[in-house]
Amino acid sequence: MNRIDRLTAILIQLQSKRIVKAQEIADRFEISLRTVYRDVRALEEAGVPIVGEAGLGYSMMDGYKLPPVMFTQEEAVAFLTAEKLVEKLTDTATKTSYQSAMFKIKAVLKRTEKDYLEQLDEHILVLDSPYLSTNSNESTHLQAILQSVANRKVIEIDYFANNTQTSSTRQIEPLGVFYQHNHWYMIAYCLLRNDYRNFRLNRITHLRVISQRYSLSHPPLKDYLTHVSVERELHTVVIQLEKPILKYLGSEKYYHGFVSQEEFDDYYELTFLTASLHGFARWYLFFAEHAHIQSPVSLLDYVKKHVEIIRERMG
Repeated sequence: MNRIDRLTAILIQLQSKRIVKAQEIADRFEISLRTVYRDVRALEEAGVPIVGEAGLGYSMMDGYKLPPVMFTQEEAVAFLTAEKLVEKLTDTATKTSYQSAMFKIKAVLKRTEKDYLEQLDEHILVLDSPYLSTNSNESTHLQAILQSVANRKVIEIDYFANNTQTSSTRQIEPLGVFYQHNHWYMIAYCLLRNDYRNFRLNRITHLRVISQRYSLSHPPLKDYLTHVSVERELHTVVIQLEKPILKYLGSEKYYHGFVSQEEFDDYYELTFLTASLHGFARWYLFFAEHAHIQSPVSLLDYVKKHVEIIRERMG
């Protein structure tokens, strides 16, 4: 990228949020901080009202705006691709908002770019997953949760816990949401349990944002998840599985910490990292007659206990 294009891109970036750190600019364009300072000085000399926040970063003076932005063909295609993902992987409110934004984006495109997008529109698809219910995205409440995070307002939810098959009403302080293995999840501080909890969004039957504000200061979602992954004890599980059975595990294997697989003559050796040997043992029983536990021995003990309980109940 030549310097003129970089200066324009930096100017757009400075308008993207209230304060932009010099290091963010350096990382984006893979340049040194000295070059960032020189580029910002060039923009100031050209009359751009940039305010330097000591120890924080740069911000634009209120009221300053660039003329309407023109997108490249590649950027326009990226927006179109994102629209397909938003349509399938988010809730109705988010999908509607993104479609509205796309109309505004298309309005500033040149005619050639508009024609190009129309030509590609039917050639980009995000197909339904057999492991994702067709109506699960209708009740994910993404917009309400994110508004709660931004305004630090407590949410009251009615939640169905799959492991206990019970419903409860809780007041929570959300940290944020993340998408993993075909589902949206929320990390929140539960005022009922006085601890952080993980909620799967399609198990929230009702959600209400109330006037009560957060009582605590919470870490960013990324920091929390990083801390949990470091602190949580993970168990390495290695099993041998008959080859024809692998296809029936589907995406379930990812829920149980699938890491890798190695192929042998008539079986696969699968490796997992799981936080719960008890839970893994329950899942293992679904295909146990076609598999063999390599390690750990304690997993075999859990499986034996489950089998004994089943045997006793069958008389």
